[in-house]
Amino acid sequence: MQFEYRETPKDLQTRIDIHQKYGARDIDAWMLELLHPSKAWKILDVACGGGKQLAAFHRYTGGKAEIVGVDVSRPLLNQAERLNEQLGRPFTLREMDFNAEFPFEEGTFDLVSCCFAIYYAADAAFTLGQMHRVLRLGGKLFTTGPMPENKRVFYDIIHEATGKPIPRMPGSSRYATEILQAAKDLFAAVDVQLFDNPLVFEDLAPFLDYTRASLSEDRKLWAGLFSWPDHFKDVTDRIPKVAARRLSEAGQLVMTKVVGGFVATK
Repeated sequence: MQFEYRETPKDLQTRIDIHQKYGARDIDAWMLELLHPSKAWKILDVACGGGKQLAAFHRYTGGKAEIVGVDVSRPLLNQAERLNEQLGRPFTLREMDFNAEFPFEEGTFDLVSCCFAIYYAADAAFTLGQMHRVLRLGGKLFTTGPMPENKRVFYDIIHEATGKPIPRMPGSSRYATEILQAAKDLFAAVDVQLFDNPLVFEDLAPFLDYTRASLSEDRKLWAGLFSWPDHFKDVTDRIPKVAARRLSEAGQLVMTKVVGGFVATK
């Protein structure tokens, strides 16, 4: 199953900034509390994007862990390179497609992480198998992804604005089912943790910024909603009216991010 999806650095950063400003919890702090990465570990972050998790691991381990970040997107790797430079070049970056064999020896890493990306793999079992292969015995895989109940208000508003059912998204439709089962088939143990983070919007503008940043890329996956060239503008023009009415009625829009964290042990 192939998904044509590449998130732009601008849209990704918009969403990250909104999560940090309007959310009540820090997902990186939650990740680190679950994993307690050691200074002696060798860590691989797959689909590292702009380097957010790389920096979190670096800071937590006091710059002692050996950290490698890989991503298929050159623009995102360029962003990670700038962050790497700011931090004194503590991690190694390289371009890699997780749909192909990983260019690392078996048993190389103590931790492999993959945040908000594994569900875009063409063959999840293959990609998870590569993660399993490059982990040492007893090493851990950490993945994150949206659970089925993730950001319900967001989808409800789009549904009301369009009058159409929401298409199945790769994250929420694959992560808690196909991805979880594939991990259980490969690893000795898989622990499922949940991260709930309510994003509270008391003004319309940031919610609409989040919506535009999400839909600008998601429309490639939502063929049922965006079926002709001007349809994207038509849909995005309808959303503010519905969102404004709900905001007026409730006094705020609360969009809860519900994320699953799978900690798998080899």
